[in-house]
Amino acid sequence: MVFPDADLTKPVTIYEVGPRDGLQNEAASVPVEVKEELIRRLLAAGLPVVEATSFVHPRWVPQLADAEDLMARLGDLGRDLPVLVPNERGLDRALELGCRHVAIFGSATETFARKNLNRSLDEQFAMFEPVVRRARDAGLDVRAYVSMCFGDPWEGAVPVDQVVSVGRRLFDLGAGQLSLGDTIGVGTAGHVTALLRGFTDAGMHVDDLALHFHDTYGQALSNAMAGLRAGVTTFDASAGGLGGCPYAKSATGNLATEDLVWLLTGLGIAHGVDLDALVATSIWLAGHLGRPSPSAVVRALAG
Repeated sequence: MVFPDADLTKPVTIYEVGPRDGLQNEAASVPVEVKEELIRRLLAAGLPVVEATSFVHPRWVPQLADAEDLMARLGDLGRDLPVLVPNERGLDRALELGCRHVAIFGSATETFARKNLNRSLDEQFAMFEPVVRRARDAGLDVRAYVSMCFGDPWEGAVPVDQVVSVGRRLFDLGAGQLSLGDTIGVGTAGHVTALLRGFTDAGMHVDDLALHFHDTYGQALSNAMAGLRAGVTTFDASAGGLGGCPYAKSATGNLATEDLVWLLTGLGIAHGVDLDALVATSIWLAGHLGRPSPSAVVRALAG
């Protein structure tokens, strides 16, 4: 089951998740002024989309308790940056600040839905429906994430048809894009191809799909290549390879933005990112976090 190789001359959009997904699992509090500078640096490096934060309750993700303060510091710039909204209260906070792009975060598995959302697999749709409807009625763009698309630490391998069913239901609530997440990094290139084929067979267009990889088993770049060959043109990535999930301890770092940029450049695919500026940003952030970046490209160019 393979796709004919897609046109690899199409530009790729890198959806930078470092300030939200990259920092959310950091144990030590990152000052809000560092987060603000990180976002400004990432935008200056040419990243077209930078997800700023999440309006989740501070009790669940303490690192993002400064969401309002951060968005106020960013001012008008912040209103065009996506923010995660877990429920209607999160949407209320985003609307109060004039945000124009929001994202919801669903689960492809029962166990993770209960751990991350305190809802069953089916109940999550009832929770998200008014969020998406109200956001769209207010003129906002909505993205839908679906996590655990390739494997779940409690349930094991996740059937493709289950992921497709959940993803279609989330997208059909009114989302403009669906991001498929390999939350614990167990996916392989063949699995990526099979999952994308499942979605296209179910009537979704590949242009509506984005891919979100973690590099637990060192497969993120090969998985991205499989996505490119299938025609995907939006990839989530995190500067320096930071990231994880507070509710799935086996979820290690995201696909590093620098590593993805290196791959795209080598393929001659336009992406608009200044790699030198991006590497300098990740080195700067690593200094604040007190440890080197896990990105192979950052390590190579920093040496």
